[in-house]
Amino acid sequence: MHAKILIKRKFKKGKRQEIIAMLRELRSQALHQPGYISGETLTSNEDPQTMLVIGTWQDLESWHKWKGNSTRQTLEQMLETYQVESTEYQEFKVGAFVEDY
Repeated sequence: MHAKILIKRKFKKGKRQEIIAMLRELRSQALHQPGYISGETLTSNEDPQTMLVIGTWQDLESWHKWKGNSTRQTLEQMLETYQVESTEYQEFKVGAFVEDY
């Protein structure tokens, strides 16, 4: 079942080029990961320092493997040096009421 991953980051002012370069590198690396479908990066209109990445994966297992990947973790640590808040993650399965509860 497809999964959507929302990754929210709030960055310090300045270093925009470095931040964009790292986000592009993350996307570039994700393209080669099993289960990766697509990604989209959004910038808040109200607060341009806040960015949201929406990743689409074949399933949550594929995302979890990528999230634990050492290359990704290194890039994530580099990004965190430019952040004013911790990265927020939300995981969603595609579809309404995919499981009984």
